Amino acid sequence: MSKGVWADWYGANTTGLSAFAITFLLGALGAATTDTCSAAWALLIAGVRGKIGDFFRCLKTKPGLVMVVGALIGGPLASTAYVIGLQKAGSIVVPISALCPAIGAILARVWFKQELNARMMLGIAICFGASFMIAYPTLGGDAPEGMFMGVCFGFLAALGWGFEGCVCGYGTSMIDSEVGITIRQVTSGLSNLIILVPVFGMMSGDVNTFGLVAQSFTDGSSIVWFICAGLAAYGAFMFWYKGNSMCGAALGMSCNGTFSFWGPFCCWIVLGITFGLEGWSIPPIAWAAAVVMVIGIFTIALNPLDLFAKKEDN
Repeated sequence: MSKGVWADWYGANTTGLSAFAITFLLGALGAATTDTCSAAWALLIAGVRGKIGDFFRCLKTKPGLVMVVGALIGGPLASTAYVIGLQKAGSIVVPISALCPAIGAILARVWFKQELNARMMLGIAICFGASFMIAYPTLGGDAPEGMFMGVCFGFLAALGWGFEGCVCGYGTSMIDSEVGITIRQVTSGLSNLIILVPVFGMMSGDVNTFGLVAQSFTDGSSIVWFICAGLAAYGAFMFWYKGNSMCGAALGMSCNGTFSFWGPFCCWIVLGITFGLEGWSIPPIAWAAAVVMVIGIFTIALNPLDLFAKKEDN
């Protein structure tokens, strides 16, 4: 979203877009383009594996409808909040959005009676403490403009993905993970394009929303990156769903939540160092908090005493 026509939309040549449109409409459009590309990958892979028929059959079942509901929360809402957060606050949003394992663990306990013992609650508390460490610099008067808004949207993304991981982990326990992710990506891509983007377009005033969508999908400088991101999203969500269905939302999402470190690290390496984009380095306190959050995640995932017990058995 810094290449081709996107550079014009976010740069000096904003083509008359309002501040609302730049923040919300373009954020939703970026998420819609990514999820639509991911949906195309999912349908292609399902077709090659002979699972298209299963895809349509599962849409009529209760687990399939559960996947649709989870996709609506985790796709249009959470993904758009995440993109807006990144645009406003940079990679500091990544470890904040990684609160989703803690949120998913709490929801799994409430809805599905999955285990949530004292050790897991300690890990959840550590995760929330790490997020406060990250967010604290944005609460002062010296915080960059838009930073606090970005952090708030990061929390919204964590809430949406926590709900999705919990609910869709339940759905994937009853249907094939590749079929489940196809349902998820198709639902997310279509709902973004035909619901969220038009709504933000109408709220933005006199904006040619259809023209923005057409340019997003036909801009050669940027669409290749959206296609790559779509393939990565397909694999990430599929294994996320599959892991949650195999070992429960608390443990599955906790292991997945290590992206609180890998997300900022990859942003720094790829966007900051490789492409030389500004704003993708994060302060030392955020790096420290990311490490603390990883500790919290593994506290949720496993009992440290079990590791010592295994060594004694050996």
